[in-house]
Amino acid sequence: MRILIYSYNYFPEPIGIAPLMTELAEGLVKRGHQVRVVTGMPWYPQKEVYKDYQGKLYCTEVINGVAIQRSYVWIRPEPSLIDRLLLEVSFVATSFVHALKGKRPDIVFLTAPPLPVAVPAALLGWLHRVPVVLNLQDILPDAAVHLEILTNPKLIRIFSILEKFAYRTATKISVIADGFIKNLRKKGVSESKIELIPNWVNVDFIKPLPKEPNEFRQEHGLNGKFVVMYSGNIALSQGIETVIQASIRLRHVPEIAIVIVGEEKALERLQQEEARALVEWQIEIQKKARSLVKAEAKALQQLQLYKQTCKATNVLLLPFQPREKLPEMLAAADVGLVLQKHNVIDFNMPSKIPVLMASGRAIIASVPAEGTAASAIQRSGGGIRVKPEDPKNLAAEILDLYLHPEKVKALGEKGRKYAEENYAFDRALDRYEQLFASLQKR
Repeated sequence: MRILIYSYNYFPEPIGIAPLMTELAEGLVKRGHQVRVVTGMPWYPQKEVYKDYQGKLYCTEVINGVAIQRSYVWIRPEPSLIDRLLLEVSFVATSFVHALKGKRPDIVFLTAPPLPVAVPAALLGWLHRVPVVLNLQDILPDAAVHLEILTNPKLIRIFSILEKFAYRTATKISVIADGFIKNLRKKGVSESKIELIPNWVNVDFIKPLPKEPNEFRQEHGLNGKFVVMYSGNIALSQGIETVIQASIRLRHVPEIAIVIVGEEKALERLQQEEARALVEWQIEIQKKARSLVKAEAKALQQLQLYKQTCKATNVLLLPFQPREKLPEMLAAADVGLVLQKHNVIDFNMPSKIPVLMASGRAIIASVPAEGTAASAIQRSGGGIRVKPEDPKNLAAEILDLYLHPEKVKALGEKGRKYAEENYAFDRALDRYEQLFASLQKR
């Protein structure tokens, strides 16, 4: 079968949809299919085209048997609204020209967001008279409007029209969580058109490894520490500042280390947040000290200890690691963090949840109670949910797990088992093969 994958992002981009689409494309090739990927020049998450691809309008390369057709995208380090629109428009225009170069596919598979990609994908499906499968990783414009990222009424209207166009022109729509189905049905999409295929994780690549000895721990001075790790995108929907504020409340326990792995420019912002949060915490301590002047000497000594430990950081900010080092990095943690803000739309499903479960590490999920993420954590038994954007509760749960290592172990084992049974890559690959084959028979 000849399969054309239309994806905004692809290898070597380290996070987001790129690793998933890379694994899907290469997995299909290993099963004997011919796969062509239409994508942009790599730019995420640095918001800058990677050095080896700069200055190019088009390029074609073959990696692990996958033919990759890359095209120019308009990208700026600090994009304005106009820049964001130009990014969408540039990819739609340049990628379609490149996509026309190649053998007729049997299936066109596109991933969204972004929504404008539905236009060239639909045109390809119409020109070649082949089925189009739309893979929804998020629902726009709902999510952007809910987070107040998109507020312009005219743009909301345009994206709503694009959304309807994408659903209407797709032969099938694959979604990654139950909440998506509910949303699409409310918008008039027939349930027979929807296929639930959760995002996956390669459980043979991401697997439980010894916490020590561990090269990542050794390299970053983490041996003997209780490591709480967040790794991934540092975006508006995450609320990563909650982790910084929680870490301030844990500085009296030197054995606890908070590790945040992300894009370097975003980490600079976090360093500023840490300094601000520390000042606020020290002011709070001083207020408590004044209120306890007449208290017992022991209590006052304890408060002074808090003040002293606040001078030493327990947060380690690190850039993204090469993908081949991901299993070892995840194994360096005792606990993995999943973060969302309180106003994140309920069907949002972070792709890091299956990855953390597969690594065999306990999860603390600071996510809304009614959302898809909370539901996944609850069903798996592999983690604990805390109220989003609540640093006090987050700090309390971290401390509780630090004091109960047997609980940490049990959560990690349950998460791993759930990942093997529900998120294994081979299972997802089987379902996509079956879906593509069923559409060919029509």
